[in-house]
Amino acid sequence: MVRIINYKKRETEDGKEFFVLELQGGIEMVKSKETGKFYVTARKASISSTFDELTCQALIGTELPGKVEKVECEAYEYTIKDTGEVIVLTHRFDYVEVEKATAPKVEKSKTTVDEFMSNIPSGNSFSSNGQLQH
Repeated sequence: MVRIINYKKRETEDGKEFFVLELQGGIEMVKSKETGKFYVTARKASISSTFDELTCQALIGTELPGKVEKVECEAYEYTIKDTGEVIVLTHRFDYVEVEKATAPKVEKSKTTVDEFMSNIPSGNSFSSNGQLQH
């Protein structure tokens, strides 16, 4: 499941405004390459919408089926906000719809009841004297 956590106003190349919804997946544990210690994070992605601002505000907190997944893409530069460092990334995070789970196909046994019962030992298989013994 993903949750809508925010929205942002964006503008198309021709100046038309629209809103994107910010999605966040579930938490996950990640091990730091530098320290070797674990930290908790959550993947985020944004998705375009046709909603007005009031609808986007009302949708915050809504959960949707799916997940946020790492997807390979063409290399691009990204500036780390805290440090100003520019790095090159070759991935982005996208919303991915979860495939609808299908129930496993159940096959009918070819064994008849008589055949099944013939494999069960005759008599009382739990106790020969009516008392539980170990």
